[in-house]
Amino acid sequence: MSVSKLKSVAGIIIPDSTLANQATELLLEHGTEFIYNHSLRVFLFSSLNGKRNKSIYDPELLYVSSIFHDLGLTPKYSSLDKRFEVDGANAARDFLKSHGIAQESIRLVWDTIALHTTIGIAEHKEAEVALMYSGVGLDVMGEGYENLSEENREEIIAAFPRNDFKNKIIPTFFSGFEHKTETTFGNIKADVCAFMIPNFHRKNFCDCILHSPWSE
Repeated sequence: MSVSKLKSVAGIIIPDSTLANQATELLLEHGTEFIYNHSLRVFLFSSLNGKRNKSIYDPELLYVSSIFHDLGLTPKYSSLDKRFEVDGANAARDFLKSHGIAQESIRLVWDTIALHTTIGIAEHKEAEVALMYSGVGLDVMGEGYENLSEENREEIIAAFPRNDFKNKIIPTFFSGFEHKTETTFGNIKADVCAFMIPNFHRKNFCDCILHSPWSE
């Protein structure tokens, strides 16, 4: 794989800055073609939602966030004890720091990545956070599919194919945290563990209360 030379897809300009290209090169080096295509679709879907909603956002920061959002699933960036979303956010933070990016922009990218699976919160944050949450939701679960024109959908999928995405994405998620399933406690990725592991026992919030060291 190589960095896409497409200047725009579905009317959305793909950032071509040094920062954007170096981020993409990291994904190509440490990720997979499957995650690469997903990440680019997320950026495009997020951007189309931003265009439709007339949102004011930084396209380059949204792009970098999209590129890093699933890098926490890869062996290079996966920790032993953190949520994969946090691993990706931390990797992006280190990358942006190395390029001298302003602290506020780094914080925004960190939140955008760390919260991209957090239902009920991400959509109420800054535009970049809310837009990428919507782009992920569209590509993974079809949320907002009715707002995507057939022309845009076909152009995006032609550029960045899904390649049996529905059947491959759950095992892809699981491969990134099967060594630390406890990190899925309290988030939707526990559903992935339950799907992939027979008789998976979820940690339960009520059990945490009832079995705490408090006597009453």
